[in-house]
Amino acid sequence: MLLFLYCKLQHPLSLMSFCNGSCRSKNSSSAPDGKAMLTGEADLQSEVAMAACSPPPLCWVCVSFSLSPDRSPGLMAEVLENLAYLANSSNLVMYLKDYMHLSPSKAANNVTDFMGTAFLLALLGGFLSDALLTTYHIYLISTVIEFLGLILLTVQARLPSLKPPSCTKGSLDNPCQEVEGGKAAMLFLGLYLVALGVGGIKGSLPSHGAEQFDESTPQGRKQRSTFFNYYVFCLACGGLIAVTLVVWIEDNKGWVWGFGIATISILLSILVFLAGSTLYRNKIPNGSPLTTIFKVLIAATLHSCVTGSPSNAIVSMAPSSYSSTPITKEVSEPNIVEKEDYATDDQTPTESLKFLNRAVVVNKRADDKLHCTVKQVEEVKIVLKILPIFACTIMLNCCLAQLSTFSVQQAATMDTKLGSLKVPPASLPIFPVLFIMIIAPVYDFFIIPFARRAKKSEMGITHLQRIGAGLALSIIAMAIAALVEIKRKRVASNSGMLDSTEPLPITFFWIALQYLFLGSADLFTLAGLLEFFFTEAPTSMRSLATALTWASLAMGYYLSSVIVSVVNDVSGKYSNHKWLSGKMLNHYHLERFYWLICVLSGLNFLHYLFWATRYKYRSTRTDK
Repeated sequence: MLLFLYCKLQHPLSLMSFCNGSCRSKNSSSAPDGKAMLTGEADLQSEVAMAACSPPPLCWVCVSFSLSPDRSPGLMAEVLENLAYLANSSNLVMYLKDYMHLSPSKAANNVTDFMGTAFLLALLGGFLSDALLTTYHIYLISTVIEFLGLILLTVQARLPSLKPPSCTKGSLDNPCQEVEGGKAAMLFLGLYLVALGVGGIKGSLPSHGAEQFDESTPQGRKQRSTFFNYYVFCLACGGLIAVTLVVWIEDNKGWVWGFGIATISILLSILVFLAGSTLYRNKIPNGSPLTTIFKVLIAATLHSCVTGSPSNAIVSMAPSSYSSTPITKEVSEPNIVEKEDYATDDQTPTESLKFLNRAVVVNKRADDKLHCTVKQVEEVKIVLKILPIFACTIMLNCCLAQLSTFSVQQAATMDTKLGSLKVPPASLPIFPVLFIMIIAPVYDFFIIPFARRAKKSEMGITHLQRIGAGLALSIIAMAIAALVEIKRKRVASNSGMLDSTEPLPITFFWIALQYLFLGSADLFTLAGLLEFFFTEAPTSMRSLATALTWASLAMGYYLSSVIVSVVNDVSGKYSNHKWLSGKMLNHYHLERFYWLICVLSGLNFLHYLFWATRYKYRSTRTDK
């Protein structure tokens, strides 16, 4: 609401006219029949691509937070959706352990599998958004799927006959029975319906929001950058409610209330999103992007051995007459150009990744299954160039995985009292959430304007600089985590409490330091990655490319599990004690593990610099 009032003061007339629906066409070209056309965009009220209005600065963001959901581009819907997802996933291990009677290790593994699968399925959502349906339709289908999964979980939590019988832990007379049979099938069907829905939402909503802005103008690109920043802010808003209010309700009122709140939340997100349908514009799907990628790779491989005969001549390898992949047009800023179109078939491919140029064969029949155009080859080159950046962010997400594992266990051994209030360890993720909510507006209202003035550029801070800042902050965070663990164990040793289960005389606010830096790293990298993939990827592959952000998060969680296993195996083999094993956390060598992650993050940062310094943006050129 505060953000809405800010926009109201800054742009009162434009905001009122926009929210009243009096949009006017801007930057649209006229078709021969006199109809305004916008390439690749479709008004949901018709199948004809039509010109859409460009909202005033921050208006899409403002109306998302206002009480006018009919003009929302999806940010408020994301608050509600992320609330529904995190309300359960953040505390799910306790539900599986206490109510479904799974062992702690099996419960933890199931939660990891659930979260990893949800984020990996974002690739499926992105693929379908590009290939078959619009981001609008994929979002609606995905929310309905998640809604159905939450209904199943709510019903199971409500009816005792659908859960294992109650028991007394450790009792021989009334042992606990693990969920099995039809009850287990219902549990995992509900969970993985939720995972499928979450994946579709993550793979479609960021691209859907970014599609609403006019990228042919500097103002539109600034608004799009703001959108990605506040998309992460909205993720944090939903997370804040989830890890505080909903977790407390689950622990004190029961899980049927927790699942019920999540179900109502996802239903509200559907209604909020639908209310703005008359204003949305969507990119028309252009077919499977994976088909194009594989076709170019296969054609380049097969044609690499083809001789230069007149009927199968490889296209000339001479440098193209254009300086970068897309044909561009200048805009008002001296160092920014915007994408207008890709290479056409009468032009030659660029010199980068020359091997792929062999996929283009002169005089090849157009109906040939392996016929590739110059445009398709250049699009595949772009995808291959962004993959190293994607790979370099997996290690950062491995660091973030520590927030929900060892960091929570550390805090559980410390004094978690805040005055007369005792903070449950499951609510500790509130720290990075709060830091993101504080830093996001500061970044948008102060840091970016200052950087734009200092550098005299439209962006101020480039996408790769944002990602690099996040990677650097993750290194600092892991170093701080190691130092805090050293201090915690020193307090335990000096107090003679190495074998005690009582809280140590050290406040859990020490853990907040690593949460501060990791939360900041998450904001910089997540928003930077989303915008980087969206702006750099070919138009026909934007949703799939944006979904790589969530795939990186999933792979980071999986990598964390692999590193823990390898560290235990190697340390147990070459020493008398495994680093991450013992009857209590005080017996772990957790500080050594954190130092290892810090070193690996440093090496990963150097790897990132290698690729980032060599990357050429599609939409930039040298100053005049």
